[in-house]
Amino acid sequence: MQSAEAKFNRNSLLLALRGYSSAVRDMEQTILLPSLLRDVPSDEVCYCDAAEESCCDLYNNFLMLKALRNTAESGLVPMDDKANNNTALNKTLEPLLDTDPEALFRFHLRGLFSVLTDLTKKTQNLTEKYMDIIGATN
Repeated sequence: MQSAEAKFNRNSLLLALRGYSSAVRDMEQTILLPSLLRDVPSDEVCYCDAAEESCCDLYNNFLMLKALRNTAESGLVPMDDKANNNTALNKTLEPLLDTDPEALFRFHLRGLFSVLTDLTKKTQNLTEKYMDIIGATN
């Protein structure tokens, strides 16, 4: 009999979501003192207002990664969704609305895989940086 994991192709969206969720769970179990991440700059490009100087620290990345996992698992999208506020992004996506539904589905599926892979890597990198901060070795 096949395991539940074997039923899905390795490129399954469900497995990608499980991988991200697992990486966040590992991050939460490893990072016992998230406050140590405050004011530690992130190596990544920040997409925040200049007024929010602390938005690019590892602590805020930690909170964001947890929040995104909770949103993905619950399926509940917050009403103040940042994607809805980004009019430039919405305008570039408008031509896609007239596309064949199958092509649109495949486009978004590739995007979801890409985002989940990126979020999983960011989660793993943040966990590794925390381990470096506390001086622990793998």
